[in-house]
Amino acid sequence: MAKKNTTIGKSKSKARKNVLERINPNAAGIDIGANFHLVAIPEDRAEENIRKFGPFTSDLHRLADWLSEHRIESVVMESTGVYWIPVFQILEQRGFEVKLVNAAHVKNLPGRKSDVSDCQWLQQLHTFGLLNGSFRPKDQVCILRTFMRLRDILVKDCSSHISRMQKALTEMNVQIHRVLSDITGYTGMAIIRAIVAGERDGLKLARMKHPQVKASTEQIVKALEGDYRPEHLYALQTAIELYDAYQLKITECENKIEQQLKHFETKLDLGQVLEQSGALKARSAKVRQELHRQAYLASVCGVDLTRLPGLSTLAVEVIISETGLDMNCWKSEKHFCSWLKVCPDNRISGGKLLSSRPRKTKNRAAGMFRLAAQGAMQSKTAVGAFIRRLRARLGAPTAINAGANKLARLFYRMLKFGAAYVGQGQTYYEQRYKERVLHNLSKRAKELGFQLTPFQPATVSVS
Repeated sequence: MAKKNTTIGKSKSKARKNVLERINPNAAGIDIGANFHLVAIPEDRAEENIRKFGPFTSDLHRLADWLSEHRIESVVMESTGVYWIPVFQILEQRGFEVKLVNAAHVKNLPGRKSDVSDCQWLQQLHTFGLLNGSFRPKDQVCILRTFMRLRDILVKDCSSHISRMQKALTEMNVQIHRVLSDITGYTGMAIIRAIVAGERDGLKLARMKHPQVKASTEQIVKALEGDYRPEHLYALQTAIELYDAYQLKITECENKIEQQLKHFETKLDLGQVLEQSGALKARSAKVRQELHRQAYLASVCGVDLTRLPGLSTLAVEVIISETGLDMNCWKSEKHFCSWLKVCPDNRISGGKLLSSRPRKTKNRAAGMFRLAAQGAMQSKTAVGAFIRRLRARLGAPTAINAGANKLARLFYRMLKFGAAYVGQGQTYYEQRYKERVLHNLSKRAKELGFQLTPFQPATVSVS
């Protein structure tokens, strides 16, 4: 009988261990909406532990006061769209630990199909520490990210007006795009502005070309023969005015980006970086400005990330505006690549690999890494040789994604450890790849009881 009681006592102790521990007892859950927000706190804190708050700023401050009144320290929220941003910022300013969770990662229990149940479920999961917050960089990086995303929107909108300029010229049968590679270049814009101003003499227009334009004056004159109808000229003028307005806003946005970067702490001496980059000796003002921008970015990051194949100064600015400069937010480079979604997403069921296709993402940093990999594909670097080898075997999309993965790993190591990138070249990569293949073949042959011997070409003796 005593033995039986001992067994019961052990089973009860095991049951206590299986009970989930309350990691965040002072937790609240918020279900974010466009018209109202539902907030849930622990049941023992108030008789009405679920309340509804409006979307206005005064309502959000009342929400923060209510949470402080009931001794809430950590808040978790679920949202789609951008409605969560003001709630997140106000609660963070009031001293709460705020986490935004991915809606796809939070699955409701059966029967929980209302907003009230959602906020309760979030609060309960967060109490037991079962939710991971989405990545959000520091405030100064968020400001930079806002400017970079706005610049991207302005550039895309500006390109639509270039298309309208092209359409108006085509309707007038002005085939200037046949002789010029870019109508928004020096020559193209000079000719188009003169056409809008009333100039119709093809020879005078052709003489506006830049000395480096390969097309002859006769070719340009022939391309400028067209039907200059007033409605098409008005459409062309409107497109140019909007194009100029967007160009002005893009320049202002770039100045804002440059000013925001000055708030970042520099890790390298800017004077030494400028001297090493050759920015002080550059004759062209445009080249000098670009090198100065690249040098300042290197001083902020602590290492020149533009040395990575395919990464320009703009690409690095976009990436750090999305990821920040602190790589300690990710445990390893594998976690970083997983967050970017540039690694295989192995879906296994019953011990069988169903698919390894990477998950789709709208991450701007991942997009930049893929563009960089696509640009590095034709380069004479080790990364370029790696991408070309995979392209021949697996196709271009898979090869580009693998190249983006390799660039992301290098980016992570350079930022985290401050190590400079040293390009090894495609010759070194191809030699190492050959050695690795020979080693694997020798190992396989040995397992099968054979031995590899180098091929000796037969010699022909001449009598």
